[in-house]
Amino acid sequence: MLGPVFSRVATALFGGACFLCRGAAGGLLCAACDADLPRLSGPLCPRCALASPAGEVCGRCLAREPHYDATIAALAYRFPADVLVHVLKFQGELALALLLGDLLAAAVAAAPPGRVDAVVPVPLSPRRLTERGGNQAMELARRAARASGTRLVPGLCERVRDTPAQVGLPHAGRAANVRGAFACPGLVAGLSVAVVDDVMTTGATLDEVAHTLKAAGAARVVNWVVARTPPPEDSA
Repeated sequence: MLGPVFSRVATALFGGACFLCRGAAGGLLCAACDADLPRLSGPLCPRCALASPAGEVCGRCLAREPHYDATIAALAYRFPADVLVHVLKFQGELALALLLGDLLAAAVAAAPPGRVDAVVPVPLSPRRLTERGGNQAMELARRAARASGTRLVPGLCERVRDTPAQVGLPHAGRAANVRGAFACPGLVAGLSVAVVDDVMTTGATLDEVAHTLKAAGAARVVNWVVARTPPPEDSA
């Protein structure tokens, strides 16, 4: 699935052992762990990628219409996807960006076709960028943009206000936390833009980015995310 170059990189870094179970593997994951990845399937809301009967726009999006137009997600945010995302995000294991970026690219390729003119990662503040040593969304966006043949244009959106982490905040608190946190210095008038992030939880950050892009003239904004967190009532 991941190609010879990726397999050589994974073997060099992990000695032919699966990142998750440490069993023998030709790539980053063995076949069993790859099969255990919680790939999203079934009818999903086209706006937010949560479960929805017959794949129609869900009641949440009808009641509170988001600024983004669509969401494509590769995985459900549960084990072992959550482990992979966490290690990439907080431990800087960049080989995982290749794996997760390829999974995201495959989900994008399998989705209904739609015009995308530019890909932009959700930007980090300079402080957060220094703390983490890089932006995991940027690494995922590189892979997804290359696979889809779309321009990666990180300068279309920037974070102009540092904000506390979203983890642990309620939905309303998350929205307030990121309000006014982004700006759009690039030219986006009339463009269809894909915004890349690792995890979509309430969608507050992605909604604020989409609001910023559309206020600057973007015609359409779609989220490309590796993992989608189900709402609390859907969690086991």
